[in-house]
Amino acid sequence: MPDERIAPANEALLADFTARLATRPAHTRKAYVRDVAVLAGLAGAAPMATLTRAQLMRHVAALHGRGLSGRSLARMLSAWRAFYRFLLERDCSIAADPAAGLRPPKSPRRLPSALSPDEAVRLVTVGDAGPLAVRDRALLELAYSSGLRLSELATLDVAACDLEAGEVRVLGKGAKERIVPVGSAAREAIRRWLALRAGLAGSGESAMFVGRGGRRLSPRSIEQRLAHWAIRQGLSRHVHPHMLRHSFASHVLQSSGDLRAVQEMLGHASIASTQVYTHLDFQALAKVYDAAHPRARRGRRTSGSGSSR
Repeated sequence: MPDERIAPANEALLADFTARLATRPAHTRKAYVRDVAVLAGLAGAAPMATLTRAQLMRHVAALHGRGLSGRSLARMLSAWRAFYRFLLERDCSIAADPAAGLRPPKSPRRLPSALSPDEAVRLVTVGDAGPLAVRDRALLELAYSSGLRLSELATLDVAACDLEAGEVRVLGKGAKERIVPVGSAAREAIRRWLALRAGLAGSGESAMFVGRGGRRLSPRSIEQRLAHWAIRQGLSRHVHPHMLRHSFASHVLQSSGDLRAVQEMLGHASIASTQVYTHLDFQALAKVYDAAHPRARRGRRTSGSGSSR
């Protein structure tokens, strides 16, 4: 049924744009059509080509004020730009894309989830009942000890781990190599695993962590082993490999306060990527403050109220 808020000419244009999206995935097509319909509703009886950049900016601000998130607005702006590219190709009456360069309001950055130190230790302290359990213990200890990415764990070779020096050489994002310290507990777990690995690894296999078939463990297999042990060790939430990386970073930062060192160990190109862990650290401090200070809870609830005594 036609939308009475949309002019017939804009309805026809929206139908043509929908046809243009025929090769896109169904969910993308549906979202783009819905978002461009918002644009058509904004134009009303006027041609959509006459909408100005200022009108779009005001509408984005109004939608944000009604509670639409920055992420949703970013998706909407992407659909608008796709529509205006389509319009520029077929209609010489529009000289430029009024949505070009428009940015959505920033959404609050979601903090990464981290285990507590006690949870992390409970997770990695798995029983050594059999070669695969020994392997998993070494895998988990190394992930938590050195903050490795899932891809780095999966591609790690035996030759990249120097247990005498207490370090591991990994190839991170952008094919950048870095050397990361390996803690004593992880070194010991890896030594136990290496003593058994030869009985499982296939001929010529260089991978540090191999499966029953003797070949390198895939990223998916590593995720499954971690989820398995999280349940076995009694953790009450889903644990994924990146959570161990987050836990490594936040625990080292809480103990040392050295943001640059954590950046180097994580392999972050920018310090801004590492600074999120300072917020995790503050959250931990805030919980201690709230629990310990006799006036903390009252003070934190009433801050900014403007009341005085």
